[in-house]
Amino acid sequence: MPAENPPKRRSGTGARAHEGGGAPRHRPGKTNAAQAMRSAAEQLYELLGRRPESVSAVKPTEDGWVADVEVLELERIPETTSVMASYRVTLDKEGDLVGYERVRRYTRGQIDRRG
Repeated sequence: MPAENPPKRRSGTGARAHEGGGAPRHRPGKTNAAQAMRSAAEQLYELLGRRPESVSAVKPTEDGWVADVEVLELERIPETTSVMASYRVTLDKEGDLVGYERVRRYTRGQIDRRG
């Protein structure tokens, strides 16, 4: 299956370009949790070329936001055996990605076992 072309990165200092003449999505320094979730998923997609399936966690930090983003790494049949990865994405206060790391790989059908 051919890889999708990642969307082009918008230029700027974190404030999104006006879309359709409307207001920007957020102002620098004013990113909220929903914007941080979208931003983490969009920017990770730009870097990996793989579309995120979900954001499983997002939390504010002193310097911005940290989000855990779930990505399909290897598609298999049956679907429950596909390989997924969880990436920890670090965003600054403006919602720009400043770092990421893969923290876990697992099969789609795997259930977390917690004490």
